[in-house]
Amino acid sequence: MMQRSMRLMGVVFCLFAGCVRAADKPAMELWRLDCGKFQINNVNLFSDVDAYGPGPKQLIGSCYLIRHGDTYMLWDTGLPVDVLNKPFTGKDDIESSLNITLVDQLKQLGLKPEQIGIVGLSHYHFDHTGQAAAFPQAKLMIGRGDAEQLRANPEGRGKAVTHWLKGDGNLDAVDGDRDVFGDRSVVMINLPGHTPGHHGLLIKLPVTGYVLLSGDAVHFAENLATDGVPSFNDDRAQSLASMARFKALAANHKAIAIIQHEPNDVKKLPTFPLSAK
Repeated sequence: MMQRSMRLMGVVFCLFAGCVRAADKPAMELWRLDCGKFQINNVNLFSDVDAYGPGPKQLIGSCYLIRHGDTYMLWDTGLPVDVLNKPFTGKDDIESSLNITLVDQLKQLGLKPEQIGIVGLSHYHFDHTGQAAAFPQAKLMIGRGDAEQLRANPEGRGKAVTHWLKGDGNLDAVDGDRDVFGDRSVVMINLPGHTPGHHGLLIKLPVTGYVLLSGDAVHFAENLATDGVPSFNDDRAQSLASMARFKALAANHKAIAIIQHEPNDVKKLPTFPLSAK
């Protein structure tokens, strides 16, 4: 009788306190996707104090698919399809090539482009927006500073997201940090400096724990270790502050920190089509 009364009291308490059972939480999964590769023939472009020398250096492009309950979110959309299977020649400072499209990778998971509900962009650069147009039905989330840059140059850097700039799609310009689903499981982290509205992404998975995605707050491991600021960043002071915040968030959350262009970091997550949960 006493045990039954205690159980009833627990139920009443949860009704008033808003207890959430594990079964009520949305299922979460995270996949890393192949979004291209790069050959950097002038690595000093990534240091405004000429710290790295000529190169070459191999980097990758990575994008991410997040399942939150019945909603699928893409984080970054990689290089454009016009560089599919493009060979490296060693002639340009930075060369890029795409191995496989996002649509073809989603197909391996049994997903169609129209099932993507949200496309989150870390920033407006072409290697992060390149395949966004394949998901016109999705809400596009990007930092407000970057959205303003796109609107100012719709035929140039905004070409990949013309659908949203014209008002034909749902464009959500994000100020500061943004809790995407309202439950702190996926948070866009304000990390300006590389571009005015640049963001990273903090994901909380039920088994794996926290995963922190860099966007381009940092490009490779040496960048982060030495606080290296690329010569083409928008704001040096903001870049340094954002790198410091990235490090602190990773440490405080004991997160798997992933520099999205660093091959060794991307390997911290399961190989596609496997997912982290």
